[in-house]
Amino acid sequence: MFKTNSPLPALLLGASTLLTGCHAGDPPPPPVRTVLVQPAASAPSGAGIYTGEIRARHEVDLAFRVGGKIAARLVDTGAEIKAGQPLARIDPNDLQLAASAARAQLQAAESDLTTARAERERYAGLLAKKFVSQAAFDAKDNALNSALARQEQARAQNQITGNQAAYGTLVSEYPAVVTAVLADTGQVVSAGQAVLRIARPEEKEVAIAVPENRLAELRQARNLMVGLWADPRMSVRGELRELSPAADPATRTYAARIRLLNPPPELRLGMTARVAIEGQANNELLVPLNAVIDLGQGPLVRVVKDGKVASLPIRVAQFREDGAAISEGLQAGELVVVSGANKLVDGQNVTTRPITPSDRQR
Repeated sequence: MFKTNSPLPALLLGASTLLTGCHAGDPPPPPVRTVLVQPAASAPSGAGIYTGEIRARHEVDLAFRVGGKIAARLVDTGAEIKAGQPLARIDPNDLQLAASAARAQLQAAESDLTTARAERERYAGLLAKKFVSQAAFDAKDNALNSALARQEQARAQNQITGNQAAYGTLVSEYPAVVTAVLADTGQVVSAGQAVLRIARPEEKEVAIAVPENRLAELRQARNLMVGLWADPRMSVRGELRELSPAADPATRTYAARIRLLNPPPELRLGMTARVAIEGQANNELLVPLNAVIDLGQGPLVRVVKDGKVASLPIRVAQFREDGAAISEGLQAGELVVVSGANKLVDGQNVTTRPITPSDRQR
């Protein structure tokens, strides 16, 4: 019987053993992700929060009362000015010539008046001696009255041109801050054309825009709190001073002004402010807007419990500027994933890291 010593069976047996050993091992565990979380906290009392700008209650556009070419602009935007301080000047040549012409007309009228008065006195003496007729005397008397009228007219015109010469210098009647420059040196302006915009800083308020479905809420609000974006720790109480009766045609919102009560001195014009309506306490919880996701079955948030991700269906009461107000489905203190929640799955192991507070993000 023919026999062979081929190594092929032994090689096949070894390869089979190696393949079996590779499939028997467990796959490596997925890496543990780190997620940013924020505890669910009660929403600030009141449902309305509006962003606005710190404005002065009294804002005025200053203009020359005469036309001409601007010869000099003496202040820039942001300058603090005093009452009576020169701000800009019109080229004075034409104004000075007009004033000189008015003075000359006044002098001529006074000279004519002197002559007319002397003629009347002379004719009065001649009339007493019967050397002239009553009609001739009446003519001289009328000439004197006309000379008196022309003198008054020339005096008034001289006063007007004198005032116009003074109008060539633009001044403010009260201390203020220049908020805008609307014309510059070399520009020819007409009488009444705005050159500078100034604001009186002693009384400040917040200008906001209110949607039509929130008008009643703002009118009935008793407590308004104003906070600053530049300093979240600062809070000023305010009250509604003015509410526009008509909506803006472009934005369909109503302009409102909130008077600030006892504003601190560091409050500057143009700062960004938020007006919150304080009302009765509610049971809503506030979470960041990007923490709310929708995978086709309604809104939900991802929370972390015992190091694992869990989904919680929620009911959103309102999307606000500072976050989403949750009325159902979430408990206070639960750790809500605030970023990348749509990339997580339930039961996934994660580690948590608290989100940086808003006052430390700048």
